[in-house]
Amino acid sequence: MKTINGQNMTCRELGKSGLKVSAIGLGCMGMSHAYGAPADKKEMAELLSRAVDMGYTFFDTAEVYGTPGHPHDNEELLGKALAPYRDRIVIATKFGIRFSGTAGPGPYPLITDFRPGTIRQSVESSLKRLGVERIGLYYQHRMDDSVPPEEVAGVMQELIREGKIAHWGISEATEEAIRRAHVTCPVTAIQNRYSMMARYHESLLPVLEELGIDIPVCGMVKDDNHRTRGLYFHNVELPIDRNSEAFKLITRVQDEAHRFAIEYHRSLRSKDQVKSVLDEIPGVGPARRKALMKSFPSIYEIRDATAEQIAMQADLPMSVAEEIYEFFHNHQEEDCRE
Repeated sequence: MKTINGQNMTCRELGKSGLKVSAIGLGCMGMSHAYGAPADKKEMAELLSRAVDMGYTFFDTAEVYGTPGHPHDNEELLGKALAPYRDRIVIATKFGIRFSGTAGPGPYPLITDFRPGTIRQSVESSLKRLGVERIGLYYQHRMDDSVPPEEVAGVMQELIREGKIAHWGISEATEEAIRRAHVTCPVTAIQNRYSMMARYHESLLPVLEELGIDIPVCGMVKDDNHRTRGLYFHNVELPIDRNSEAFKLITRVQDEAHRFAIEYHRSLRSKDQVKSVLDEIPGVGPARRKALMKSFPSIYEIRDATAEQIAMQADLPMSVAEEIYEFFHNHQEEDCRE
């Protein structure tokens, strides 16, 4: 298993962006927003520090994760708690939603505002609260029919050129908006709810595969006090710390959801893509390539197999199987190297 920050944590690239983060990231909304009173800041700061020590490098927040009285509470919390680790982590935050005392549904009325001038005010404020010179991943928090996706993407392109953000994404996006925005400024990630029980965005997965966009989704699970304490793993959230049978059950459900998502993505890989990768490996001619493609459904299965498994399942000489194993092993090492 590859490591990040010296810990036993795999790293992944978001889409084809070059942005590498820990496979498990910490969603921080419930610390300050939406699920009752904000949690104790000292306790949350300790939790954030512990997460970094465990190898987490990906933290998710938003400018609106707070309360009407303290609307930016979560960004301020992360800015202070993660200050010692700024050169080791990636913070994703979101713009475009703010509190309003007179408009919007729910106990905490919210309104959207994605005008270019407002976006620029938001990014400057978030940079200051987070204590960073550049935001790692900057999400448009919701879609807004009154502002074309191309216009928002144009502002993102300017902010990237100015060094204020590194990458950008969209939360709760539609296929049309993704495609329109991506043409103007390539989108790194889409944050849509997706889990075993919330699969209504599955139609987007082939689109994201086509465009090289990742989906760090936010399917939430709550603890016994109905507060989100979620770790999101690109496909489903999982609570950090609950010693109960419910926690064990949730963990098993999360594992099944993750396996499902992996298999779904693997199924999107065509035989032409498999052939293209195998052609790069010395010693793999047409006959051996055919045997590998017949024995393994995708490149991922070959990559994850041992040399012994490759030799046995594809009926190949051990020397060839070892060469194939080394090719994928070395390739994976390069992908995760900082």
